[in-house]
Amino acid sequence: MMSTKILIKDNKLTAGDVNLFLKAGAGVDDRNKIFSWMTDKTWLNLKALSKHKFNNDHTCFFKELPDRIQRNDAIWRNWIEENEPENSPVPDYEEKINADANIGSFIHMCLVRAMREDRTMLVANMFIKNVLGDEYIRPITDLIHDTYEETANNIPVLYLLSAGADPTGTIDDFAKKGQHKQFPTGKVSMGEE
Repeated sequence: MMSTKILIKDNKLTAGDVNLFLKAGAGVDDRNKIFSWMTDKTWLNLKALSKHKFNNDHTCFFKELPDRIQRNDAIWRNWIEENEPENSPVPDYEEKINADANIGSFIHMCLVRAMREDRTMLVANMFIKNVLGDEYIRPITDLIHDTYEETANNIPVLYLLSAGADPTGTIDDFAKKGQHKQFPTGKVSMGEE
């Protein structure tokens, strides 16, 4: 959100552009899907994208997208079904997206989000890196020893974890080997009842 706020403040994006990214085709009602291989949700996202004017431009950037997909069905289907479409050249639009130095990465992010919602976090990281820099997407890896040195024994430490992350083993190892040998440690998962 910080990246989009910066671009809005610089008059490169509008709140409507961000709204398109967040909602995609959620507000569209179009039951005339022309691609049997495409999900209804992707079709509605495609329609919303094709009608949107980025930064209140006088033309819709992806106005011809449904027609281009229809003319180059196999190429577009391959791109959409690609393992990493966010890293693959966009058929018919790669040069046009790259030509817009101000919001090309945002437009690319909206396209990937519309066509392959499962790749949104990855393309969002690419967007953030482009706008703010690499340091804003690198994971924070604080060492348990450093955390221990900054805390007190009567103040709990709160870990906000991503899926699959579990520092329990590292905490227990530190508690067993540490100079104070305070094992077992008290741990509470906020998800527990």
